[in-house]
Amino acid sequence: MINRILLGLAALAVAGLAALALIDIWGRHSQGTAAVDPGGTYERGYPSRPIDVVVPFPAGGPSDVVARVVTEQMGNLLGQSMVIENVSGAGGTLGSARVAAAPSDGYTLLAGSMGSHVAAPVLTPNLKYDSERDFAPIGFTAQSPAVIVARKDFPADNLRQFIDYLKQNGDRVREAHGGIGASSHMACLLFNAQAGVKPSLVAYRGTAPALNDLIGGHVDFFCEQVVSVAPQIAAGTIKAYAVSSNERLPTLPDVPTAKESGLDYEMSIWAGIFAPKGTPKPIIDKLAATLDKSLDYPAVKAKVAELGGSIPPKSERTPAKFSQFVNAEIARWSPILNAASAGTGTN
Repeated sequence: MINRILLGLAALAVAGLAALALIDIWGRHSQGTAAVDPGGTYERGYPSRPIDVVVPFPAGGPSDVVARVVTEQMGNLLGQSMVIENVSGAGGTLGSARVAAAPSDGYTLLAGSMGSHVAAPVLTPNLKYDSERDFAPIGFTAQSPAVIVARKDFPADNLRQFIDYLKQNGDRVREAHGGIGASSHMACLLFNAQAGVKPSLVAYRGTAPALNDLIGGHVDFFCEQVVSVAPQIAAGTIKAYAVSSNERLPTLPDVPTAKESGLDYEMSIWAGIFAPKGTPKPIIDKLAATLDKSLDYPAVKAKVAELGGSIPPKSERTPAKFSQFVNAEIARWSPILNAASAGTGTN
């Protein structure tokens, strides 16, 4: 009897040790999985549900349209929908702050731009994110040059005459822009610095009212993305002097580059996709590869070109290259924007 009891206790002891061993193995396996996949999502199964893409600007604008074109193709390749959500306000900072605070699991992305990542850190007090540290860059979506346009009866026939007129008349010339930190504001500031002119800057709440006043002759000139003003140039309701690209644009073949007139005025108004900081590298790499492939589709290229933009070169589309570019843009623009925020370039 005693022997049977002892054998039973021994069997229970062995079973208990085996169970503890299994628990230990399971625990170590779980820890290993968490270390490999801190976002809580296996890369092999990503994405397993729709991805939210926050556009921090109103629907219908250039940033919104480009994001929709590109992410639709990305969603087709990933086998999951990419759902655009417009969270506009405060120069693109409200939507950007939401993404910066989102889980780093690859299911909330930002369609960011110059405004959200370059202008906002300088011009927005108490910003709730750091554009260099709080995001993981994925890649470019598109870029577009600016174009210098004036009211149709402005007394200058070319860019050189235009600059001479601005130098002679100073702050009597009124330059419109779409608001502090907007792409048109940045384009204005760079043009003024490169041309050595000091017109009066007139801020509007967006491109549309600024353009309307330019057409009506209430302001003298404007620097804005090609996509926003190309129809009016073609219709002859405003006059175009130069584009900020290296070469003339197919959409505006008769408008020279600034360099053709001897002005070193070059800029691209760019947009790209970002994830929250800490998003696992396998997910970043998968999104970047999908974005790269999407940008090669003829339909995507055609739509971006129709908007007056261009697809970045393939060699520039990696997350590392995009990160380097964004950091270089911040360094390039910070002195100009700091001068503006100090009150030397706005009214």
